[in-house]
Order: sequence, then C-alpha cells, then structure tokens
Amino acid sequence: MSITIKDVARKANVSISTVSRVINDSKPVSDDIKMRVVKVIEELGYKPNPVARSLVTKKSRLIGVIIPDISDPYIAELLNAIEEVAKTYDYDIILCNSYGSLESEEHYLHLLQTKQVEGMLFLTYKLRTVHKNFFESSKMPVVMINRDASELNLSSVSVNNHDAVCEMASKLFEYGHKDIVLIRNGKDSDVFGPSQMAGFKKAHEDYGKEFDEKTVYNGGFKVDKAYKICEELIEKNEVPSAIIATTDSMAVGAINCLVDHGIKVPEEVSVAGFYDTNIAELYRPQLTTIHQPIYDIGAVAIRLLIKQINGEAKERTHFFLPHDLVERDSTRSLK
Repeated sequence: MSITIKDVARKANVSISTVSRVINDSKPVSDDIKMRVVKVIEELGYKPNPVARSLVTKKSRLIGVIIPDISDPYIAELLNAIEEVAKTYDYDIILCNSYGSLESEEHYLHLLQTKQVEGMLFLTYKLRTVHKNFFESSKMPVVMINRDASELNLSSVSVNNHDAVCEMASKLFEYGHKDIVLIRNGKDSDVFGPSQMAGFKKAHEDYGKEFDEKTVYNGGFKVDKAYKICEELIEKNEVPSAIIATTDSMAVGAINCLVDHGIKVPEEVSVAGFYDTNIAELYRPQLTTIHQPIYDIGAVAIRLLIKQINGEAKERTHFFLPHDLVERDSTRSLK
C-alpha cells in the first residue's frame, strides 16, 4: 500500500496542510516542524504526487523537447546535454520525436501545452506558418536550437552557419579546388539552409569564382540521398574536385558512393562534413569537418530556457557559439 500525505501528517503530528506547505514551500513553517515533517517523509519514503503538487505550486517541473530525428548523432549528443543539465535544475524532460513530420510537430506542440510543460526546446528541419502561429499565440518560453529565431521574437542557440560554410568553401578554394558541390539539408527556405547558402556564395565572391546554383543539392539530412546525388554526378560526368556536405552523415554517404564507383577520396575528390560528430573520427578516411560544440549548444539552450521560465532572462537573444574547421584525411590541397 502506498504512503499518502495523510500518513505523513499523522506520524509527524501535524495537519495535512502543514505537510503540503513543507513539500511545496508555499507558506512559512517553523524550522522545528519543517525538520520533523522532512524526517517523517524520509522515514516513510513518501513520494508527493507530481500532478497534485503542480496544481499547488503552478509548476510542473517539466520541459518539452521536440526533435526531428532521435537517431541523428548530432541530436543524440544535444539530448545528452539537455537531460543532464535539466536534472541539475530538478526538471524532467518530455521528449517528442517528430520524424520531421509537420503533422507530428503540430500535434506535439499542443500535446506539450496540455501536459503543462513550463517551457520548450524546439528543433525542426523546416520552420512553417503553423509553428509561427503557435509561438505567437502561446505565452510559453521557447528556445530554438540551430537557427536564428529573432524574427519570431524567440531566443535561440547555434553556431554561425553562414560563416562556417564560407570558411570551409574558402579553405577548399585556397587549396586550389575550382569546382565545389554543396550538399545541404534543403534548397527551400528552412532552419539554417539559407544562411549556409549565403556563406557558400560569399566564398565564391571572395575568391572571384562564378557561383552556379546548380552546384547546390538537396540532401535532406539523409545518407542515401547524398549517395544518390553523387551517383547522378558520376553518371553525368560532372564529378567536382571537392564536395561539402552540411552533415557528417551526408559526407559519409557521398564518400561511400565515390569509393563504390572507384573514385578515391581524397586523391581524386575531397569531401568535407559538418558538425564533427563521433562518426567524423570513426570513419575512414577521417572527415575534415566543421566542429560544433554540440554538448555546449544543448547545455546553453536548456539553461537559457530555465532562466526564462524563472523570469531571469526577459529579453530574447541569440547565442552564436564558436565553431572550428578541423582538417583530417578526407580533403587535400591541389597545390
């Protein structure tokens, strides 16, 4: 039989309301009584009902996290940070995996609201009108990850995707590569694709190269799509001297295709990735990639959200965390 608040009150010789005050820290209670109640709670092993407690404190101690793909190495590392930091602040996480489906994301947004989460971390492949309408109507604190959400008056945490892609493309131009293909998440308006596209263009401008939009392909974050893109390039005899993929997984897909067709990496084609997830060092050849402080991005995002929940961070802000270009074995200089 489970221990109830009545059992605690009876053994501590206090009223039920006094026990409730001690548990919820809602009203002053003398130190002697508080110590007596806490001791009885520990002795009996009483666990307060979280639903009842939230009704009293108006705090659920829950944070919602909506992600597009839990199998993605980048997202998995983010979640490690989010959950670990949340625990230190005595918050629990409700995790929703949308598989990139707009219908699922819309469902989870409203579901989390009914679960009375105190705030939300949101990752999406595409930001749509449905999302914008929800954020505008909801008073819930929301922090977005891996995009600048200033146009939504929301805080967000990411690296500078424009500068990161520009730096990688510039390095390849510096190495003497004249034709570079970009395989990114999507060619339409999406979470950070436009800034990556702009960075790719900027590198062309800086090095006096003519930019052709036909050199930008939609990989959709998928290994198999990156593979097929490279197959098409091979079939059309349009294999470039260098490829930049905006995830490490897509870079691996590109390398697999090239190697399967007898094209050596990096001797014939250089391939670079993005994120610097574990796969970058485990794969052979080891990936040249843009290193992102993934754990730090998750940790900063959850801390920022909790500050907003507690009213400690009222102004919306965007944090750009530093990135680094890490050179390994999948690229080489032509000079």
